[in-house]
Amino acid sequence: MSTRTPWGGRFSEAPDALVQRFTQSVSFDRRLAPFDIRQSIAHARMLGRTGILAQPDVDAIVRGLEQIGREVEAGTFAWSEALEDVHMNIEARLTELVGLAGARLHTARSRNDQVATSFRLWCKDAVRAVMAALDGLAVAILGQARSHVETLLPGYTHLQRAQPLRLAHHLLAWVEMLERDRGRFVDLLARVDECPLGSGALATTTHPIDREGVAHELGFSRPCRNSVDAVSSRDFALELLAACAIAMTNLSRIGEELVIWSSAEFGFVELSDAFATGSSIMPQKKNPDVPELVRGKTGRIVGDLVSLLVTVKGLPFAYDRDLQEDKEPVFDATDTLVACLGVLAGAIGSARFDAARMRAALEQGSVTATEAADYLVAKGVPFREAHAVVGALVARAVAQGTDLTALGAPVFRQAHPAFDDDVMSWLDPERAVERRDVLGGPARGRVLAALDEAEARLHERGDESSCTTSST
Repeated sequence: MSTRTPWGGRFSEAPDALVQRFTQSVSFDRRLAPFDIRQSIAHARMLGRTGILAQPDVDAIVRGLEQIGREVEAGTFAWSEALEDVHMNIEARLTELVGLAGARLHTARSRNDQVATSFRLWCKDAVRAVMAALDGLAVAILGQARSHVETLLPGYTHLQRAQPLRLAHHLLAWVEMLERDRGRFVDLLARVDECPLGSGALATTTHPIDREGVAHELGFSRPCRNSVDAVSSRDFALELLAACAIAMTNLSRIGEELVIWSSAEFGFVELSDAFATGSSIMPQKKNPDVPELVRGKTGRIVGDLVSLLVTVKGLPFAYDRDLQEDKEPVFDATDTLVACLGVLAGAIGSARFDAARMRAALEQGSVTATEAADYLVAKGVPFREAHAVVGALVARAVAQGTDLTALGAPVFRQAHPAFDDDVMSWLDPERAVERRDVLGGPARGRVLAALDEAEARLHERGDESSCTTSST
């Protein structure tokens, strides 16, 4: 296979070996090969339809590209750094296979619109993979939520016990985050879904090409409207990175809770042995490395976003070689996100939540103090007065080293005449949760409805085969 550069006619010297190694991108952009082959086939067919290339040349080009696709898939394709990038490697091999017809493929095309098209095709594919992985994690969480509708635990604010919740309600909060993450990928897909091919280096071409036909054949909704913008814009990649960074930040919060909840001090959850690791020196250790690494890898993806933001912030229009640096951050971010989603789905799906330990935690911290205040409000006491009265009762319980519920009805009646013996039933966590029968609240009926709705969303997206939770 020839290793001549496509631009060598202007130069009297071959590139220095240092320059060759420094400027090559085939070591990483070879991942674009299947998409580059797809767009080259579409481009060749368009050149044939418009009469720019003879049909025998088009047929030879398509056959050659299909063979190259098989070689790439089989891992037998011989990549060369001397040919700089994935595009020239494929073109050189094509010319080797089909002769001069291969050299005609680049008619009416520049590497500038070529790489932008292949990259957008790759991003569309990656977005779909991310969305599928997000749904996979949601299925795992919903499975646990469906099993723990009756499990109560303290909800926390400032990492202090606050009010009782159903575990299912808390887990559904995780699902809501994932749903918004998925929505961001759906939204950005519409902006990725434009075809740059036909924009040339920056000023299109004099050949009578059919941009709409190529865009349609490649599965794009439309061609890019402006040729300069088409070859120089990478905001679609920035948006993809931003969505990855936000999603990873949400996963990091889930990971943080799993780390805290799996500690001996909380003991709310135990990760499966298959999703935990040990210590090389301390035999007793069972470490939550999976959620810790998810938390740690979040900084890496945020770094990917910042990297590309800084790269493009000062670039003049149209194409600049700086844009070669756009792919590695995107490859890394999407790979990392999909891996984290998959391993978290396994960790959460196989985890054991300790309902008894969670229930015991409700017996400390006066988590139903707000119920006592609401009791007074129901009797006509202004909320601020009720808050002060119950706050004083909590202070008394703390001084005695006990919980608010242990003070007893007589102490409550002493604190305010509106209290009656039935106040103690208001302090029961189960009843406290059931009184919160509000849309988005933790009452049993509301939680079951939210579970049904979340599962229905997944079923509507075609996930019937993987969403196996069933109604209680």
